[in-house]
Amino acid sequence: MELQQQVRELARGVKNELIAIRRHLHANPELSFEEFNTMNFVAGKLKEFGIQPQVGVAETGLTAVIEGRNPSSGIIALRADMDALPIQERNEVPYKSQVDGVMHACGHDVHTASLLGAANILTALKTEFEGTVKLIFQPGEEKSPGGASLMIKDGALENPAPTKIIGQHVMPLIEVGKVGFKKGMYMASTDELYVTVKGKGGHGAMPELNVDPVLIASHIIVALQQIISRNASPKTPTVLSFGKVIADGATNVIPGEVKLEGTFRAMDEKWRAEAHIKMKKMAESIAEGMGGSCEFNIVKGYPYLENNPQLTELAKNAAISYLGQDNVVDLDIWMGGEDFAYYSQEIDASFYRLGVRNEARGITSPVHTPTFDIDEDALEIGCGLMAWIALQTLVND
Repeated sequence: MELQQQVRELARGVKNELIAIRRHLHANPELSFEEFNTMNFVAGKLKEFGIQPQVGVAETGLTAVIEGRNPSSGIIALRADMDALPIQERNEVPYKSQVDGVMHACGHDVHTASLLGAANILTALKTEFEGTVKLIFQPGEEKSPGGASLMIKDGALENPAPTKIIGQHVMPLIEVGKVGFKKGMYMASTDELYVTVKGKGGHGAMPELNVDPVLIASHIIVALQQIISRNASPKTPTVLSFGKVIADGATNVIPGEVKLEGTFRAMDEKWRAEAHIKMKKMAESIAEGMGGSCEFNIVKGYPYLENNPQLTELAKNAAISYLGQDNVVDLDIWMGGEDFAYYSQEIDASFYRLGVRNEARGITSPVHTPTFDIDEDALEIGCGLMAWIALQTLVND
């Protein structure tokens, strides 16, 4: 039987089990770096498949190895993240989160289930391919410093050392049955901004006696946007957004300080560093010029994610072969962030999107919302395609 057909049949055969796995994970979510039960559950499933995992990598992560013939001929890694978000689920489904205030709202339950399915398939076919597939089940993608960076520090890319890595992420903008790829720059770096503007509070009817931090903060927010519009190259997508402003005064009370929180995202490390300096200098200068002061703290987050062109082209062609040309779409640059970017800085990497949308069934909610869900037909595609891409990559290694 042709190898691709074997992968298809194995993926079809494991679908119901993957649905059960995904639903168990969805009902029992764990926050970033707290995935102890998830780690043990995944380890148990791998053992059922005849795979011996290494648990406790970065404390709540695990790795495992599937060896085909001639294991050293090529090594590829497949990665899934396992953590959930601090969101209260509003879906009324049998597998609704049983943990108050915690939900798999970004599809990491899907990623984990899909990689377990791929592991099952590749184990069944290990006499049919040459090389080694390394499985990486990673904690803490949703929280700085990012589980990927900790997994790397703890040796996830060693013993054996893969030369390539593939990651998969749900995409509710893409219909189930389709997947998306983007060569080169794909996702942005992500930095958190914490700004405290200090002035002198007092009665709102006597502003001449005060130093108004609300007014200062307003000038800072507007002025910082000029850094983007007047300094960023059109070739370098950049986003600056402030989502939290706390000015705890009243209708007739000017507070003594204002706190701002925001995000800065870019796709060029040189510009990213320059922008950090410019933002801090501008904010501090405005505050000083208006009689106040400003503490501008930048928490540097994940780097930009760049998909290796050759590996991504290979993965895309594998997807076309597996799903058909019409079911493989080209993606645009995405200003979201992903700690998979850390892997892309170490070895050749490709991060693609798995469609989970089904408008007819009302499955359209974005990730990071309390009504996010998926069409579970995506699990059969997710596991089968990931296994097929791994096999095609090893053939071309």
